[in-house]
Amino acid sequence: MTPASGTVRVRRIYEAPRDDDGLRVLVDRLWPRGLARGRAAVDLWPKALTPSTELRRWYHGPDADEEGFRRRYEAELTAPEAAKALEELRARAVEGPLTLLTAAKDPAAAHVAVLRRLLDPRPGRHAD
Repeated sequence: MTPASGTVRVRRIYEAPRDDDGLRVLVDRLWPRGLARGRAAVDLWPKALTPSTELRRWYHGPDADEEGFRRRYEAELTAPEAAKALEELRARAVEGPLTLLTAAKDPAAAHVAVLRRLLDPRPGRHAD
């Protein structure tokens, strides 16, 4: 069964691609360790949507909190290049399934959860 248009899901990039993934978008700034590019089956890699190096370092430091990270990351996404990439992905998400790929061990506690919320045209409804 094919997911309806507007479906935004998150998967770890180390998982095998699925037929129902739709557009596969890597949303990490760095290429995942130990993964051959051909095996990843990535359609897009919009680095403008990834958290800055400074924000990533702050988030992994002792003073970070999830709410502070979310606010700072959303602020970064208002920069012209990031905002344009976000709008392009939003339009693609309306056209069909979109799978956000990350190497994060816990995607629910990573930037990809923020992106998912911002991209999903049907808030509160996600495919896993």
